[in-house]
Amino acid sequence: MSSAIGGRGGSQADDGPGPSPGSRRGPSRRAAVGLAAVVAGAGTAVVAGAGAAAAAPVAAATTTSTGTTDTRTTGPGTTEAGTADHATSGATGRIDVHHHAMPAEVRAWLVEHGQLPPVGGPPFAHWSLPAALDTMDRAGIATAVLSAAIPSEFTPTPALAAQLARLANDTIAGVVRGHPTRFGLLAYVPRATPQIAVAEIRHAYDDLHADGVLLMAHDGLTYLGDPTLEPVMAELNARGAVALVHPFALPGVTGIAVPAFVADFLADTTRAAVQLVVNGVLDRYPRIRWILAHGGGYFPYQAARLALGRSLGYGTDLATVDRTLRRFFVDTAGPMSPYSTPSLLAAIGAGRILYGSDYNAVPADTVFAGRDAFLADPVLNPATRRAIARDNALALFPTIAARLATGRH
Repeated sequence: MSSAIGGRGGSQADDGPGPSPGSRRGPSRRAAVGLAAVVAGAGTAVVAGAGAAAAAPVAAATTTSTGTTDTRTTGPGTTEAGTADHATSGATGRIDVHHHAMPAEVRAWLVEHGQLPPVGGPPFAHWSLPAALDTMDRAGIATAVLSAAIPSEFTPTPALAAQLARLANDTIAGVVRGHPTRFGLLAYVPRATPQIAVAEIRHAYDDLHADGVLLMAHDGLTYLGDPTLEPVMAELNARGAVALVHPFALPGVTGIAVPAFVADFLADTTRAAVQLVVNGVLDRYPRIRWILAHGGGYFPYQAARLALGRSLGYGTDLATVDRTLRRFFVDTAGPMSPYSTPSLLAAIGAGRILYGSDYNAVPADTVFAGRDAFLADPVLNPATRRAIARDNALALFPTIAARLATGRH
């Protein structure tokens, strides 16, 4: 698309002239592999749709960390330079708060426990550090806040949940230590028991120096906001945690023709947000900063139903709805642009929208398509685009801002 996305990883376009207006149980191996195939199919479909309207990609010469030159194929109509540690755009490039990683040790664990096939599988099962850095450079992402979104369905016992969480967090933290200005860490918090969750939060902050946490919207049939999670909320509040709420397939729902990632994931996030509001968690634990993935699911658009629902025995008043809406942050990994942007600006506000790509749950070409849609979004002016791309994240994550300012831990 945009020839303006050039030079330093495409970061200039963010602040340059904007476009003109216009109960716990694990799945069987078959179920897990089947879901993986559905997610993989999703990525293919999105890429195909984006490619139908795109020009042919072009090649760009790129200098690697070893000083050699290679050639990369960039997104449609773009020519971008990048390096393996990409210092040149660190002061201006996007900060991606919704960015997944699966180190080899985690993939091996999931294969061993029957949750991934030994060969093949969805995009998220094929992560590598070189590929991640290459995608970031080509997409103009200076820093990615890494996370592992692990559904409770993949760990049917508390012991397995604790084991996988520790493995994922420790291995991803190692990536961050090796590249402290390119990556941040949202540590995954398993909720098999409150004790396991609190122990992992303490490990994440005290030992791994995490920048925040990732919480799945549900664990078994228990959603965020449930009273059983009060010890977990208290620990997160004491840490002043940033918590990304991430969805999965709705619990207890039989598969239908519409894949879960298309609609059910958004409903999963919405259920969690609703319960956090109705049960007063945001008020009791005001130091937790919440990010709702994928543009907030449906919550920003249907929040008024909480007031309507009061007459039916579940909900809250409109004043609470309005106040709590602006307690949440959301990310752009919907993708947001162009269809959701006007509603999110009105309901959430430009200062609470964060850039997110959803790599590597989606492949690189889908990341580039989302970037292009964000840069072409007719509702965003240059100042708002830059705030979403970078400045809002710097304000929300002071630990990341400090590393970027000093160039080290």
